[in-house]
Amino acid sequence: MTHAEHISKPSRKKIVRLTIRHVVLALLAAFWLIPILWLVLNAFSVDKGPNLSHFFPQAFTLDHFKNILLPGGDSVNQFPRWFMNTLIVGCFNCVISSAFVLMVAYAMSCMRFKARKPMMNVAIILNLFPGFLSMIAVYFILKEFGLTNSLTGLVIVYSAGSGMGYLIAKGFFDTISKSLREAAWIEGANEFTVFWKIILPLAKPIIVYTVINAFLAPWMDFVMASLMLNSGVSSGKTVALGLFAMVDKVNRNNYFGEFCAGGVIVSIPISILFVIMQKFYVEGITGGSVKG
Repeated sequence: MTHAEHISKPSRKKIVRLTIRHVVLALLAAFWLIPILWLVLNAFSVDKGPNLSHFFPQAFTLDHFKNILLPGGDSVNQFPRWFMNTLIVGCFNCVISSAFVLMVAYAMSCMRFKARKPMMNVAIILNLFPGFLSMIAVYFILKEFGLTNSLTGLVIVYSAGSGMGYLIAKGFFDTISKSLREAAWIEGANEFTVFWKIILPLAKPIIVYTVINAFLAPWMDFVMASLMLNSGVSSGKTVALGLFAMVDKVNRNNYFGEFCAGGVIVSIPISILFVIMQKFYVEGITGGSVKG
């Protein structure tokens, strides 16, 4: 066996392995993308209901987008109002939750006080329990205060316990040199000044990661929103609840096209936001996983 033949055999095995790997990845990508592509095509289809007889529409139209953006007096389709409700909840939750997460993460990472480690352990243990175990209790507590069926109550639900998710942000803060904080303390800076002027300017990736997660939570949640906003008033729903109502047994055959169009419209700003912030988002995840 020549030296060239000895080299060619491993290379052929490597090519086969890479080919198999890429074929498997392509099949998995197809399984994920085909349903999404089908929904996008239905958004441009002339059919009002789901058409399972063919994959590609027989004709294309923009009527579904026009109907969902300009619903008129339609009592079922109130997408602009749903979008505004979700945007309001998302913005408030983004600010409040991000503040809670970053402050708790800074306290656990950079400050030393009694019961610090027991509190961290308790927070980790509580995060292991599924969130739906506390949903009924949370609902009745907020009902006593008259906060159900209101956007205020929904903001409280999403943001009140957000500080428990401090672990990734703490891991990122752990990577920032302690000497920077010590130098600021020597110059007379207090804890808030160190946090605001030293730590946060160096923590842009984890801030972006925290802000995006907090903003996306109301757009993606269905279970808690359906529990809190149960009055049946269409104009008081979020995007997830409103679009889901379009595909129930009564409305499915008349509003499925609008449902698909609404899904496309909602995904566009979120996708643009993620693409723009992707670099910082990935840096926040990887940086926060170093010393979590």
